[in-house]
Amino acid sequence: MILKKNQSLKIATILPYKENYTPDKASAASLWVSEFYKNSKFKKNNFIYGHTKSKKYLTKNYININLKNIKSKIRSTTNEYAEKLIKDLNSKNYNIIEVHNRPQLLLKLLNKVKSRFIFYFHNDPLSMNGSKSINDRLRILNSIDKLIFVSEWVRNRFFLNIDKKLQNKTEIVYPSVYKQKTVKKKKNIIFVGKLNHSKGYDLFKEAIIKILDEFSNWNAYSVGDEDRRSIYIQHSRHKELGFIKHKDTLDLLNKSEIAVVPSRWDEPFGRTALEASSRGCATIISHKGGLKETTENAVILKKLDSKNIYLEIKKLIKHSKTKEKIQKLSRENIKHLINENTKIIDQIRENIFPRFNVNYIKNKLKIINLYNQGQKLNYRLFNISLGKKFTNGFVRNGHDVLEISDRDYIRNNRSFNLIPNKINFQNFFIETFKNYNPDMLFFGHTKNLTLETLDTIRSINKNLVISQWNEDPVMSGLEYSKLNLSNINLYSDFVDHNFITTDPSIIKNKSNKNFHFFFVPVDKNIERFDVYKLKPKNDLFYAMSHGVNRATLKHGTEDNRIKFLDKLVKKIPNIKYDFYGFLNKQPIWGNDFNNALIDSKMGLNLSRGKPTKYYSSNRIASIMGNGLLTFIDKKVQMSDFFNKNEIVLYSNIDDLSNKIKFYSRNDNIRKKISKNGKNKYFKLFNETKITKYFVDISLGNKSSLLF
Repeated sequence: MILKKNQSLKIATILPYKENYTPDKASAASLWVSEFYKNSKFKKNNFIYGHTKSKKYLTKNYININLKNIKSKIRSTTNEYAEKLIKDLNSKNYNIIEVHNRPQLLLKLLNKVKSRFIFYFHNDPLSMNGSKSINDRLRILNSIDKLIFVSEWVRNRFFLNIDKKLQNKTEIVYPSVYKQKTVKKKKNIIFVGKLNHSKGYDLFKEAIIKILDEFSNWNAYSVGDEDRRSIYIQHSRHKELGFIKHKDTLDLLNKSEIAVVPSRWDEPFGRTALEASSRGCATIISHKGGLKETTENAVILKKLDSKNIYLEIKKLIKHSKTKEKIQKLSRENIKHLINENTKIIDQIRENIFPRFNVNYIKNKLKIINLYNQGQKLNYRLFNISLGKKFTNGFVRNGHDVLEISDRDYIRNNRSFNLIPNKINFQNFFIETFKNYNPDMLFFGHTKNLTLETLDTIRSINKNLVISQWNEDPVMSGLEYSKLNLSNINLYSDFVDHNFITTDPSIIKNKSNKNFHFFFVPVDKNIERFDVYKLKPKNDLFYAMSHGVNRATLKHGTEDNRIKFLDKLVKKIPNIKYDFYGFLNKQPIWGNDFNNALIDSKMGLNLSRGKPTKYYSSNRIASIMGNGLLTFIDKKVQMSDFFNKNEIVLYSNIDDLSNKIKFYSRNDNIRKKISKNGKNKYFKLFNETKITKYFVDISLGNKSSLLF
């Protein structure tokens, strides 16, 4: 599915059925969901599902699932919950379904509900049904769009004995808090959590009684409960408050000097430690589970026993400056802020659209690659065809590709009145699309697809990803560029992504949100020569074609390259140059182009118009990719990708002419730079890397290429 403009994602958030989404009994997952809900840009269309008997909810948009058989021993409550969810979810067509902390429930929904899925682990995956075994966890990993963990510790548990290379589908999003205003502290020591052995309440008990006996001006509070209670603290200055509202707990933390989190249990994260620290408590924590990830300013117990807890509390009481420093740093340097992490969650949601359709199996896509193959011109552009490079790259990355040449179809299927049959092409394309049912349409340099056709194929496959590419320049002040930009803009707002060979920042009056730069790739089957190993007879090669008709400029047009080359050849009269499309020398194509190119030591990467940031036509791929020493204007900023040992940059025509003369006389240096340049180009921008970049960007995945 591709969302239209102004259309928001519709999201269903599924809580465990035992998770109370209420102010008085909210637990960790509910608090997590409610806080991120309040700050999300999708909250109007985010509906939260759960089960509670209360009529008070943490946020709006809560849908309560009534469970008749909650205490039944005959019927599974999980199954009843799943069945009711499936019925409701299917009736409302959610774009994304987010399941929290119940792997078994996730697996039941996956097979019955058509949607994209995000799963959140709040606890140890190895302790929950549905994720205990390696096969269970791999099944989850292969079935969902994104897997989110509340800490690195939880993620490490999930990937125990699983290849961590598979982590690319995962993200860590920590429970988060708001920055708090400084309030006047009281001499309070606070414990928040279950009043049991696993939370270290017995250790806190022994330590706090000694502290209260020793320091008469200090008080202690315990917040929490325990069904099967066995640990009690008996002291006149200690109060047990039971399970109180989350807001009241936070208020108490805000006023307290010291908080203690002495868990024996491997805390998946430890929200209490985060909340205490963010509210300016000098917080003492154990080293268990994800507790160390909550804050960078806590006192970590070296040994988990009552003696050490007592000693650390005593240190803080007796050394007030140390305590105040910890409190200040804790409040000011909060590690996990709700506003920042909400943006991460929302971005994750957005990034799974567009995503894969039913054809998606193990990262293999079906792709229609539409471009001009050049049958009319007897495939004379075979050696510089970007469309062919993209097909090769997609295939080598494991995808299936169907190539369509729109211009050739129209030319070869003319009607009797010799008018290109563009209408028939639309019908042909739609029927081809139905038969092939691709995940992605990838096209470049066409005006033959109508927007109505694109709208039709989107209605056929709502998950379709459409991206267009364009090789030609988008330079300011160049008439040819204006025409090219007009061609791009024909589809730019309708497609999901636009890929261009110029830095998108140059496009004015455009949001550029879906515009991406790409470097023209080299292909091992196309750029297959190593000229630095040969003995070319010529020094410098350059070939023009576009903008030139039979080596003569089209009427009413100008080309700044003509004057530049004319000056250059006059400055280097002794250099053997081989230029085409210049001084009435005809342009060359296909194999003639290859033969001429490999018979020169050096090549000039000179483009029409003013030098523009990152503009990379196929010319640079042909020259560098075949092992010629390559000259390029500094203003193009290719130094961002290649160093002086890989490419030769010039600042003006005099600088260029001097460098041409130098390298023509120094073959060993020339060969070394040429070899380095080719190797670097193939390493950075080969056909497999560039097409992987296209797929990653198009599908909302994080790309390894940085432009």
